[in-house]
Formats: sequence, C-alpha cells, structure tokens
Amino acid sequence: MSEIQEISAHLQELRKRAMRIVLVVGIITVFLLTFHAEPFVFNGIQMYYPLPEPLDNIAAQITNHMRDNLVPKDVQLIQTAPGQAFFAQVYIAALVGVVFSMPVIIKEFVGFIKPALKENEINVSRSISLPALGLFATGCVFSYILVVPYILEFLYRYGESAGLVTFLNVIDFVTFVLQFLLAFGLSFQLPLIMYAVTASGIIDTKFWRKNIRYAIVAIVVFGAVITPDGSGVTMWFIAGPMIALYVAGMVVIERKERKMLNT
Repeated sequence: MSEIQEISAHLQELRKRAMRIVLVVGIITVFLLTFHAEPFVFNGIQMYYPLPEPLDNIAAQITNHMRDNLVPKDVQLIQTAPGQAFFAQVYIAALVGVVFSMPVIIKEFVGFIKPALKENEINVSRSISLPALGLFATGCVFSYILVVPYILEFLYRYGESAGLVTFLNVIDFVTFVLQFLLAFGLSFQLPLIMYAVTASGIIDTKFWRKNIRYAIVAIVVFGAVITPDGSGVTMWFIAGPMIALYVAGMVVIERKERKMLNT
C-alpha cells in the first residue's frame, strides 16, 4: 500500500510541475497572439512596447520576418484553406513560448528528479541549467541564419530549373522551419549532456573517444530521421554540426580531466 501511495505522490508532483510548465508556456503563447510589438526610438536605440492587436500580433510579425528572410526568391507563400495562417502563428507562438519558458522547464525537471539524484548529480544539474538555455537558443539561431535558408534554396532550386512556379503552403513552411529550429536547439545540447553524465560519474571520460564510431553512425541516422526530405543531402546539415559538437564535447571533457589530474 505504501508503494502505491508513493507512486501516487510522484504522479501528483509530476502533474503539478507539468501544469506549471503548461501555464507559463500558455501565458507567453497567448501574449504573442494578442499583442503587437510597436517600435519606438529611445536615445537613438530602437526598442519595442506591446500594443493590443490580435490580428497583427507578434506571432504574425515573426511569420512575416521568416517569410522575408527564409522564403527563396520567386517562391510564393500561400494558404490553401481558411485558418492556416492562424494555426501557423499558433505554432510559432508556442515554440517561442517554449524557448522563453526554458528556465522554468529546466527548474521543474530538475526539481522532479532531484530526490533520485546523488549530491554531485544535483550540483551538476543545477550548473547546466543556464548553459542549456544558451545552447538551445544558439542552436535555433544557427539553424535560422545559416541552415534553413540554404536548405530551402537548395530544395526549391529544382523547381526553378524545371521552369515551374513554386507555391509554398504557410503551414508546411512554418512546420519545416520549426522542425529544424527544434532539431538544432536539441542537438546543441549534446556536449552538455556528455559533460553532465561524465561529471555525474555515470560514464567515464574514455567512453566518448572509445565509441566515437558508433556515435557518428547514430548521429547520421538521427539526421536522416529528423530531416523532412529523402534527398540524403539535408540530413548532413544536422549530422555535420552534431558530429562537430560531439568532438568538441569529448575534447573539453578530456581536457578537464587532465587539468583535474594535474592539480
């Protein structure tokens, strides 16, 4: 009976923490769908303040920015059914909500697993919270600026070479972009995960170099699964940076161990 009560208590705690995360993400999402970012200049610096405007909201402004910066030349962004533009904005607002809620998400996750962790593991989990947010944001920015534009240009160049007029559905476009942003945001956590499991004593330092071949195969498979086309080219836009991140994480961990041994 006590075991059942313990499991029930854990489930209750999980539900409460999940509800707090959902609440924070929901508040940010609704805010982005309700307010417009109005620009103003203060001491020569352009800044923004929120202005209630459900139609021309911040999510719509982000959609327009994505269209202007990511959609290839001569490709028309369209909606083919009522409500597609709205749902595209909801997807964007939800992703931004998740990104800005990341400190809360990490805090609640660490708080939930804390009873099962040892003291050194708790210290490691606390120390990686801020770097995790930074790496996630870096992965999203890297994808948005350096990866997505080239992938879209690469894929739609075939239509141009065939003399076709290309139309891109707004839902497909937003889903495509968000998929890559999330994939890179998560994949950039790789060196941090490597550091965390090594610092916690779960895996020794030599494990990463010893199994690098298997890691590369797993990363390539992950890149093939996560990319939306079957060309075999776009998967390297994810696999390549992840392999570099793996090697970087391995080198940092080995240097840290050598430094600890020399002190």
